[in-house]
Amino acid sequence: MRRSAFLIPCVLAVACASWGGGRKAPSAWENLSGLQPGEKIQVVDTTQRKHAGTFSSVTNAAIVVHEKSGDETIQRENVLRVTAGSHRVRNALIGGAVGAGVGAGIGAATYSSCANSQSFCVQPIGRGGIAAIGAVAGAGLGAVIGAILPAHKTIYRAP
Repeated sequence: MRRSAFLIPCVLAVACASWGGGRKAPSAWENLSGLQPGEKIQVVDTTQRKHAGTFSSVTNAAIVVHEKSGDETIQRENVLRVTAGSHRVRNALIGGAVGAGVGAGIGAATYSSCANSQSFCVQPIGRGGIAAIGAVAGAGLGAVIGAILPAHKTIYRAP
C-alpha cells in the first residue's frame, strides 16, 4: 500500500512535466509566429504603455498590433510582454457552474430534518430548497472567482 501511495504522485509528476515540455519558454520571440491575424492580443512596451488590439503581423524586428486608432508597430527591443486571449466570461461561466454544483451539494448535505422529539418544527422548503439556495450562492461566488482569475496567456516575455 505504501509503495502505491508513493508511486501515484511520481507518475502524476512525470505526466505533468512531460505535458508542459513541448512548449517554448515565454522568452522566445518565435512564439509570436503562432498567433493568427485578428487574434486579440495585448503588448506592453518598455514605457509600460499597453497596446490592446488584434494581431496583424510579426517580423524578427517588430510586432504590428491593430488598435482602434490604427496599426501600431512596436520594435522588438521595446516589447516587454505579449499576452493573448481574454476568457473572463468563459471563466465566469465555468466558475458559476462549478460553484452552483458545490453549493447545491453543501446545501443538501447540511440539511437536517425535524427530529421526532421536537414539539414544534417548521420546514417550508425542505432539502431541495436548501440545495437551491446553496446553488444560487455558490454560482454567484464561483462566477466572481472565475472572472477574477487571470485570463491572459503570456506568449512572449522579454528576457
